[in-house]
Amino acid sequence: MLALYFFANTIPSTKNISPKETASTEKEIDAHDILQASKSKLSPGQLSYVNRLENAVVRGDVKNQQLESYQQLASFWKDSVRDSFLPAAYYTGEAAKLENSEKKLTFAAQLFLNNLRGQDNPVLKGWMAKQAKELFERALQLNPDNDSTKIGLGASYIFGSGANGPQQEVMQGIQKILEVAQRDSTNMYAQFMLGLGGIESGQFDKAITRLAKVVAHQPDNMEAILNLAEAYEQRGSKAEAIKWYSEGKKLTGNQDLIKAIDQRIKLLQ
Repeated sequence: MLALYFFANTIPSTKNISPKETASTEKEIDAHDILQASKSKLSPGQLSYVNRLENAVVRGDVKNQQLESYQQLASFWKDSVRDSFLPAAYYTGEAAKLENSEKKLTFAAQLFLNNLRGQDNPVLKGWMAKQAKELFERALQLNPDNDSTKIGLGASYIFGSGANGPQQEVMQGIQKILEVAQRDSTNMYAQFMLGLGGIESGQFDKAITRLAKVVAHQPDNMEAILNLAEAYEQRGSKAEAIKWYSEGKKLTGNQDLIKAIDQRIKLLQ
């Protein structure tokens, strides 16, 4: 995913929601708003197809008809329309809820979680976090002992709050992940998420400790290395930041990412 958390937004922050719509739903937004804003950008033929799928459920085996409709809608938004992550993820999640499969629920939850930190629109960030939390919680009901799901739920609190959001939510998320890390200090997913949580909450020394541990165990983990560099940069340790940005650059052949890293290094020199 090429440093998804660090270098770029993977979904547009405002393209799916117009300024007027954002202003009118200053504190909260729902799926209807997301879908209506996305549908407004479709061609007449695409809109007709989507409306047909949305109204495809008739009498009989309603559950399976609804499931098929959600799956087709998710595929349409994913494959046929640019900048349509939000409706695609939403319908993926709705299908997972109907199937009530731990694997499908976790997959859908991760779709939202993996894009939370790259979303700079606080209204959309809040909605995405809410979707992720619900899906992770449903998965935990099916398997309460899944540590990865617990970590994902905690991360949804951390990144759903955002830098200017309620710090109690960030700390709530960190506590959920700490429960796993304290029981299993070798869980590098927990250590990594705690490191990112440290960056999110401004606890850069703690972030460095966690991320350095991940890098020591996983020296090819480019995402951990780049976030370690960011933690050093935010702490003001320029030499260490440059060192780790340079290490991260060695692990990718992606020229856009290399260019972004070089620009960051240049700013620090």
